Amino acid sequence: MSKPPPPLTYADAGVDIDAGNALIDVIKPLAASTKRAGADTDLGGFGGNFDLKAAGFNDPVLVSGTDGVGTKLKVAIETGLHDTIGIDLVAMCVNDILAQGAEPLYFLDYFATGKLESAVATQVIAGIAEGCRQAGCALIGGETAEMPGMYAPGHYDLAGFATGAAERGRLLPRKDEISTNDRIVTLASSGPHANGYSLIRKIVEMSGLSWQAPAPFAKEKSLAEALLTPTRIYCDALLPSIRKGTIKGLAHITGGGVVENPPRMLPAGLAVDLDADNTPLPPVFDWLAKTGSLAPYEVQRTFNCGIGMMVVLADEDVPAFVAAMNALGLAPRVLNLVRQERP
Repeated sequence: MSKPPPPLTYADAGVDIDAGNALIDVIKPLAASTKRAGADTDLGGFGGNFDLKAAGFNDPVLVSGTDGVGTKLKVAIETGLHDTIGIDLVAMCVNDILAQGAEPLYFLDYFATGKLESAVATQVIAGIAEGCRQAGCALIGGETAEMPGMYAPGHYDLAGFATGAAERGRLLPRKDEISTNDRIVTLASSGPHANGYSLIRKIVEMSGLSWQAPAPFAKEKSLAEALLTPTRIYCDALLPSIRKGTIKGLAHITGGGVVENPPRMLPAGLAVDLDADNTPLPPVFDWLAKTGSLAPYEVQRTFNCGIGMMVVLADEDVPAFVAAMNALGLAPRVLNLVRQERP
């Protein structure tokens, strides 16, 4: 009689439980470094806990958001530069929550791959922890999924989930208070953030440049390093004014660019007077536009064009706000609101 085959293990199917457990041990101090009032960052339970009372809220409304980093992830995977993509993941979630007038409180991540490479996962999650520290929110949990056959070798996917809170009655935008007497202050982006990368990758391919070539718009960096500049997180800059109640509306400039995002915070009939002479394209966007022969409207609808956030303020609150943003290096520019009938 032939001998029966040896019993299968989960590792034989491509899932290494021991490697996953070892990664959790590495992640624990990263999560602990993000601890804030109200948060329990001890990993290993079935869920993460957060105490809103301990965080200082009296009558809070919760605001939640989820996002990924799109095909910017492909650039990180193809170049082996994994250390900042986690910052992007946090930023894309917490900046959205901030635009609702909420303070980001905690974050959870989802990391999925075909075969767990602990060194890569550690770099990614270290970036997530750094993003959480920048945002002032706690990394209280997540999921690392090893799924053989679902992803090409070396590939992984990311998703982020964030929750914030605002006291009842303090959510943004306050559309009924916004008028043409108010002003828009724009805050600089750090680059394309995490939007438009399918088009960016196509333009890089057209250019004939390798990811290792000097970036034509930032020669001190490689093209990959320049285009992997992480998304700017605006929590430290904007939360003080949100708490004071001086901000009437915020627009996070993401997919849809400077065309489709500002209307989301404005009452019907108002629009931003986006004067191209007052908001010149930063070098990275100028290079993308010229290399890809992009029409101006395509640039404006795809990219943030150097604007990460738009802020609505009463005219009298603008000088102090602009001074504070200049001190943070956010290159604020003041724009007007105008009447415009929407189709």
